[in-house]
Amino acid sequence: MTSRGGSCNDGASSNSNVSNSTNWTKGVKGFLLDVYGVAYNCGQTFSLIDGSVEAVSKLRKAGIPFRFCSNTSTKTPEKVLERLLEFGFDVKPGEIFTPIPVVKNYLRKHGYRPFILVDPCVDQEFAEFDQSDPNCVVLGDAKHRFSYENLNKAFQMLTDKKDSAIITLGTGKYYKETEGMFLDCGVFAKALEFATDKQSVCIGKPSKEFFTAAMNSMGLKPEETVMVGDDIIGDVQGAQQAGLKGVQVRTGKYRQLVDEPHSYVRPDAYVDNLLQAIEIYLAGKI
Repeated sequence: MTSRGGSCNDGASSNSNVSNSTNWTKGVKGFLLDVYGVAYNCGQTFSLIDGSVEAVSKLRKAGIPFRFCSNTSTKTPEKVLERLLEFGFDVKPGEIFTPIPVVKNYLRKHGYRPFILVDPCVDQEFAEFDQSDPNCVVLGDAKHRFSYENLNKAFQMLTDKKDSAIITLGTGKYYKETEGMFLDCGVFAKALEFATDKQSVCIGKPSKEFFTAAMNSMGLKPEETVMVGDDIIGDVQGAQQAGLKGVQVRTGKYRQLVDEPHSYVRPDAYVDNLLQAIEIYLAGKI
């Protein structure tokens, strides 16, 4: 779930060439695509990133499978689909992956009673769960719900109950909206980890399980799949650690001074935007 560059930019960088080699295209049969910062920018207003609709149309026309993979916990997959369709993307319901359905299955499987710190927009998604005596905390894009009162309530529950758990829908440090940078849920998960000496469980990106589920839905192997994202840790490194290839776009929350080169993550390629990645890939198939 924006711009880039030393500041940020919606599309082309001053260096229009792709960094690194184009070897990443070899053997690739399908794509995982981030939503915010790759397809469009979000915030109080939403703006389409240049070339992203065309890029998806090219994949569809070429018969290349893809999945949109977003860590958003402010919207259900249905709402993400609705927004993509409004922008003109050629996308179908089964091509959207977000953590909310996955975390609900996880809560059911383990019999957890969650203390929910997510955006109020998705409260109804958790209505089926008993929340009267919680034994876990679920952290998502909560923004104003990340108050001292709520975090301390989560802390007290986690320390009072021996088998309680911290479940996070992502491990991001920050994300970018049209109004600027915002702290992501990973920051608050780390605070609770530090205070409780518990290790959190990540359901969304960059967990291997999330990438694997999206990849398996296309019937592909890790080496046949590439993740295109604006988050060099959550998207690129997470994908690479799951055995996929990772391509970094220069849109969204990309920051040239930090991300290119990054101190320890080595993307398989840097591209100006999604369209450039797809054009390079398709050119290699001719």
